[in-house]
Amino acid sequence: MILWLALALPLLAETPMTTLTIKVKNDSGKAVEDASIVVRFIRGHSALKLGKGIRREWELHTNQEGIAKIPPIPQGTILIQVIAKNYQTFGDNFDVDTEQKTVEIKLKPPQAQFSAH
Repeated sequence: MILWLALALPLLAETPMTTLTIKVKNDSGKAVEDASIVVRFIRGHSALKLGKGIRREWELHTNQEGIAKIPPIPQGTILIQVIAKNYQTFGDNFDVDTEQKTVEIKLKPPQAQFSAH
């Protein structure tokens, strides 16, 4: 009984969470409005510990100031993808390990297309 309790307690422990703010700007520092953002939980706590009630993926858009706020998410590694008209698509992994985190993303203009023919 004691052994079972010792094994079960870590599973019942509260998952550490982070409140995430994403700021999207262009090369000149101007806010990018209405950019599509996808945040996906990659790794950190096992799926067993996260449980079924905790979301692992979020889709949202930036406001007029280029800011998107996400309610508390599990700490660990997340993938952030940003898609905005007239900019290159952005995607990168970030570690979140504090109660609050702000991620600043700078989008680049599209590159010229080249033909191999």
